[in-house]
Amino acid sequence: MRIGIIGAGHIGGTLTRRLTALGHEVRVANSRAPETLAALAAETGATAVWAADAATDADVVIVSIPQKNVLDLAAGLVAGAKDGAPVVETNNYYPRERDGRIAGIEDGTPESAWVAQQLGADVVKAFNNIYWKHLLERGVPAGTATRIALPIAGADGPGKQLVFELVDALGFDPVDGGTIEESWRQQPGTPVYGKDYDAAGVRAALAAAPPARPDGFRAA
Repeated sequence: MRIGIIGAGHIGGTLTRRLTALGHEVRVANSRAPETLAALAAETGATAVWAADAATDADVVIVSIPQKNVLDLAAGLVAGAKDGAPVVETNNYYPRERDGRIAGIEDGTPESAWVAQQLGADVVKAFNNIYWKHLLERGVPAGTATRIALPIAGADGPGKQLVFELVDALGFDPVDGGTIEESWRQQPGTPVYGKDYDAAGVRAALAAAPPARPDGFRAA
């Protein structure tokens, strides 16, 4: 598949490495010029591009940037993807450490629903709750007893199913996290966040998530 990745930090860079290793054609962009990603491109075989070109004709688009930087993305940035291509967002909102106050999220909009509003496109939430080194190193074949599971939230349909298949191919068990409106269950501070649970553990953690955002993950 052709996969466009916008963001080359810990998660975006890791997914570039893992997905090229699986044989996918990856176009990767950051907020600067493509030349700044020359080392990552040389290492992985990915093509470094401008952010405006990352989603062009993509089968999957991944947005993996600091939450506050979503506001800086150009309008229609993901519109060039193929019809039905899922837009995966891996972001987390850290108001005290990095992002500052985002009013919509503070007022109760799930983080991923807010991202969808800014992008003008439906999104699938995935890869946000796992430590990047574990995403890089701990994928194992299906059926392995210690296999880590990852929650995936978004509208049911072929796009979400494609994300399930990608997660499985990367070596993790996909677990349905419900709709984007329910994606708060995997936001920072919830029981599933930062945990390497198996599928049963992820389901239990999602079910146990309280609807109120923990105080430590709200703007001061």
